[in-house]
Formats: sequence, C-alpha cells, structure tokens
Amino acid sequence: MASSVLLTGANGSLAIPAVQHLLSTYPNTTAILTVRNASASDANTRHLQEIIAPFKDRVFIRSLDLADLSAVHRFAASLAVEIASGTVPPLSSIICNAFYWNLAGPPELSTDGFEKTFQVNHLAHAALILRLLGSCAAAARILVFASDAQYPGKNSLEKYPPGLPGVNEQNGDDEWDSLVHPRNVKENDHTGYGFQRYANSKLAIVAWMYALNRRLHSSITDAADHQLKEGITVIAVNPGNLSDSRALRSNTPTSLRIMSRVIIKPLSPLLRVTVDPTMRSAKDAGVDVMELAVGKDYLHAEGYFTMRKKDESSAESRDERKQDVLWKKTLVWTGIGKEDTVVPV
Repeated sequence: MASSVLLTGANGSLAIPAVQHLLSTYPNTTAILTVRNASASDANTRHLQEIIAPFKDRVFIRSLDLADLSAVHRFAASLAVEIASGTVPPLSSIICNAFYWNLAGPPELSTDGFEKTFQVNHLAHAALILRLLGSCAAAARILVFASDAQYPGKNSLEKYPPGLPGVNEQNGDDEWDSLVHPRNVKENDHTGYGFQRYANSKLAIVAWMYALNRRLHSSITDAADHQLKEGITVIAVNPGNLSDSRALRSNTPTSLRIMSRVIIKPLSPLLRVTVDPTMRSAKDAGVDVMELAVGKDYLHAEGYFTMRKKDESSAESRDERKQDVLWKKTLVWTGIGKEDTVVPV
C-alpha cells in the first residue's frame, strides 16, 4: 500500500543518507522533504537533489522555515488537503529531523518572538505533528529527535545542566515561559548557555513525546473520532553523536570547529571504543532512523530509543506532572486549538 514519509531538515548530515535509504529500500513510499532553502543555490539542497534524481517521480521538496509558526501552520494545512484529496498518500511517518542551536552568540528570537532553538527543535515540530495526525495512516510512527544532552551530566559540552521548571501552585506555570523567553543570560558565556538551551529543547521534546503517546492511546478508544487511525505511536530517538555532522561546524566556537576537524572526525573509531559508544557516522545514523520510522521490525514501537535500542530517558523527562504542564504550554505557544488536531487538547 502506498504511503508517504515527511522529513524535516532533509538536506542535513543525517537526513541525506536517510532519504537515500528510504527511496532505494522502500519503493512504494513517497518522500516529502522540507528544507529552509529549496533552491539549488544552497549547496546542501543541491546535494539532496542529486541524491533523489533517480526517484524524482515520488519525491517532493518543499520549503519550510520552522522559525515561523505561521509558515508551519500553512504548510501542514496545505499538506493535509493534498493527502485528503489523494494527491499525496497518507503519512506512514513524520520524522522531525531539523534542528537549530547557537553556541557562538546570544539567544536569538524567531519570527514569533520565541527563543529560536526551542522553537525550531520543539515548538514547530509539535505544531506540525498535531496538525497532521489526522493525515497519518494506521500504525504510523512519528519520530522526534532527542540527544544525550537531555540527561544532566552526560554530554561533554554541558556546563549548565538542562532542566524544566518546577510544578507548584504558587508560581502556576509562569516560570515555564523562561523556556521561550530566556532570562539572566550572561553574555560572556555563549557556548555554555547556548548548549543549555539546546539541551532544554531536547528534554522538552522527550517529555512531550510521552504526553502525546498517552493522548494517542486514550483517543483511539473514542469510536466517534474517525480521523485518528489506530496504532499511531511516537518515538524519541537519540541517534548518537555524529562525528561527521555539519552541526559541529555551524554556530559553534572556533575551538569546537577545530576539535571536530582535528580530533572528533578522524579519531571517531577510537573515541567510540574509549569515550562514547554512540559515536558514529551520519550515514549509519540515517539508516537506523529510517528503519525506526518505517521498518517492519519496529511496528508499534514507542518511547525513548538510543540508536535502535529501547532505552530509558532522563528522570525529569518521565515526570508526568511536568509532561502535562509542557503539553498545555506547548498548545498555547503554538496556537493549536481543538479544531486543529484530532487528539484532545
């Protein structure tokens, strides 16, 4: 049966080999690939176009800026219409691969006035998923991207540990706005606070994944809702630390760029044995991610994964009270109402 896969950040280091694996291994699948710049003037998009050329009859490249929530809403609404009309097959997977960080400068704001790392990594993808759940096929799998950064003390770049605000009656959930409007940032430590913002976005992604899975399970018991197909699950995957990722050279300090070129990339096999067992190439990670998304071995898989292995996420990400506050705040920040999605909001 024909289906489609939606992949954001499709010209990224992990995404390009993932797309190649999808198109060469799953001939009945259509790929809907989003990039910020869909023009061949972008070298990474041009590389993507070369990869998909033999399969162009079942590939769509679409422009999408995740730093603009109105663009995300328009894109999702338009794609939902295409799927409803039969122009595009139903979604068998949504893969939220696109990401942003800035370890070399102060916090940046999105078009919507939110901290850009948190919006691109979490808010935009949450809005995309919620609006497209009704366009998913039965047993579809949704992948959001985690990182070992969501565990305090686990990533060598961490200086300030990640954390979600507390849940208490005195403060309500006002403190949660610090995730989208950073406070008390020291301008002389861009790397430390930039990585903390990235880690917080990954922690939020994982916590939100659990909240969404609970709502998907409870929604399907309501027989009156015919838009939500059975068996849709959400996976938060830590794809590993990628030795050849372009992210190590984008919005990073000079020291990290040099380390990436001189130590991390050439010594990756040694580092995998002695320091980090998840260190590997973007190609290997891309294949694993795509198999998690559409492979038959992972039918109905859900929860937290490290590479292809089911794992346990950080204790804070598993706090249901925090998950539920984050769920509600995410709806407010993204402007998602009950008319915009097929799960209870």
